[in-house]
Amino acid sequence: MTTRKRILITGASSGLGEGMARRFAAAGRDLALCARRTERLDTLAAELTERHPGIRVATAGLDVNAHDDVFTVFRSFADELGGLDRIIVNAGLGKGQPVGTGYFAANRQTVETNLVAGLAQCEAAMELFREQNAGHLVVVSSFSAIRGMPRNMTAYGASKAGVAALADGIRADVHGTPIGVSTVLPGFIESEMTSRSGGRTPLVAGADRGADSLVKAIESERGTAYVPAWPWTPLSVLLKALPVGVFRKLV
Repeated sequence: MTTRKRILITGASSGLGEGMARRFAAAGRDLALCARRTERLDTLAAELTERHPGIRVATAGLDVNAHDDVFTVFRSFADELGGLDRIIVNAGLGKGQPVGTGYFAANRQTVETNLVAGLAQCEAAMELFREQNAGHLVVVSSFSAIRGMPRNMTAYGASKAGVAALADGIRADVHGTPIGVSTVLPGFIESEMTSRSGGRTPLVAGADRGADSLVKAIESERGTAYVPAWPWTPLSVLLKALPVGVFRKLV
């Protein structure tokens, strides 16, 4: 399998993005890291280059909802590193409230960030990969995408289902070419997002285990992967089949 040397990660200043950056850096990959919180990015970049002096780490501030900036930043990274071999669409938002309870603005922001801005990132990535006729697009969806979620997860789950379907369509479009497309669907992994759930989230994997599993799944370049594979792969089969009343009680 081709080693993807130059890797771009959005939302890299914390959580899964930061965890992936650390592991790819340890594997000797060059990194292009972007997020809104540039001070955290710069601190991370300095740490990674000190620990792994053979790698290059480029950083840029980016709000993925500024769609034109997505295209500019991705192309700037490609110019700086001499191309990009893998782009990980990771930036996202997890807030939301039950639909119809007066929180349309919060639900809209989640859908715009996860789906519309996800589309912008995929468009920018695929423009570069089509020009190169090579590359690996990775879309970080969520276990919440497997079926419609109740309560605070409704808009979030819908946005992640949308971006997963987007990745599936791109994969079909470039099937048989040197461009690969992977969708990863993490279960509950310790992060800033899960910490805001008030400690009630079941089956939370530690941040280190989650990042390790995520990188392993990405490196395999499978079309679709649940992360960590246990227990989320068998749970995906079970939860899809449950009657809605039982499903609602469990989630």
